[in-house]
Amino acid sequence: MPGPMVHKFKFNNLNIVLDVNSGAVHVVSGLGWIIIDLMEKGHKEEEIQEKLNSNYDSREVIRVLQEIKELKERELLFSEDYTQDYSRPPEHIVKALCFHVAHDCNMTCSYCFAGKGAFGGIKSKMSREVAFKGIDFLIENSGSRKNCEIDFFGGEPLLNFSLVRETVEYARKREKEAGKEFNFTLTTNGVLLEKEVMDYLNEEGFSVVLSLDGRREINDRVRTLGGKGSYDYVVPKYLSFIEKREHKDYFIRGTYTRHNLDFSEDLKHLVNLGFKSISLEPVVASPELPYALQEEDLPITYQQYDKIADLCQQFSSTSKSFSFFHFNLDLSQGPCIKKRLSGCGAGTEYLALSPEGDLYPCHQFVGKQEFLMGNVLQDLCYDHSLYNKFLKVDINSKEDCRRCWAKFFCGGGCHANAYNFNSDLYRPYGLGCNLEKKRLECALGLQAYSYLD
Repeated sequence: MPGPMVHKFKFNNLNIVLDVNSGAVHVVSGLGWIIIDLMEKGHKEEEIQEKLNSNYDSREVIRVLQEIKELKERELLFSEDYTQDYSRPPEHIVKALCFHVAHDCNMTCSYCFAGKGAFGGIKSKMSREVAFKGIDFLIENSGSRKNCEIDFFGGEPLLNFSLVRETVEYARKREKEAGKEFNFTLTTNGVLLEKEVMDYLNEEGFSVVLSLDGRREINDRVRTLGGKGSYDYVVPKYLSFIEKREHKDYFIRGTYTRHNLDFSEDLKHLVNLGFKSISLEPVVASPELPYALQEEDLPITYQQYDKIADLCQQFSSTSKSFSFFHFNLDLSQGPCIKKRLSGCGAGTEYLALSPEGDLYPCHQFVGKQEFLMGNVLQDLCYDHSLYNKFLKVDINSKEDCRRCWAKFFCGGGCHANAYNFNSDLYRPYGLGCNLEKKRLECALGLQAYSYLD
């Protein structure tokens, strides 16, 4: 089993060392970097002194060795992994449910994983009965949790906006009876984001995800409305909407593909438009598709994340300051051990509800019958066997993850991507892992700079 692990990387002019098991981040001198490297290779103190005394002041070598020794004693460097024997308890508690209120869409996006909104089936909309049963299901299966989450998803959920309103009204009624508090999120392509909808989402305190890929020519190549580009139609609505909610509780969510490997320019464009909270996600697609990312694209993709990190620093104290989703890390109050072991709650804490009332591990598993977990319209609606299966899928059960420096930050990655690419929940999606590690290095580097400032 893996023991103490460190990860060393350079971020601009900083030498950064991450102690994997404790999560401690150290900015070290060139000499410290060399000594830690030698320790990592198994050299003892005496050997290190002998190797370095000819090129470095012996007193400085002794001083740095002493500092490293103190960090080791405090378990902040070369610390042990205490999670190996920990297993997540089978609580069977669900805290979030993704409501697929519309398996239909008013846009055509070439990279859509949902098959133009129908998820491999027929176009359909959720009924009031299914939605209300979904609320009841979440209350009944959330245990002692007070805070529960509902994500309205599609297709395009605003195609069934009347049901969204009815569902929220019912949830507000039930939460008082059950001692719960519901939080709501909605993901939209913006086509139906009219004033009435904006006002309602703001009044009810929704968090909102707004889909937009960046520059007009990039967005309109893949996100079309009635055969035409959607950029000019949705951007004014988005800008009006975020102004109404004072730039709070939203994300602009873009997808980059092989057609825009210079996606840092799309980030810059979104910032210049006035957006403050931005997420740019790599397309996840079969490698034979023309827009799919390839392993050979990784070097230029890494450069783009470096450029985004530079923009974060450049704009940090200006009116253009922004939050980039993948660089958001809290090193002082990080995730609990359950989240460190499995960052993805699919199949356990988080489930998806289809228009027909079927339950699946998450929105990306909807329609895959081998992952059907039950149906809220049935008396015995929830089969725990798949829950128990997903409970065992964590960084200690994945060979690739156990030896990875990023494991406690990503928690093993996306279960759906692992299954879709490798037909195996225990084998992570390799290209996605590489991108995640690069983003984490940038995020840790930015954190290091903020502490030095």
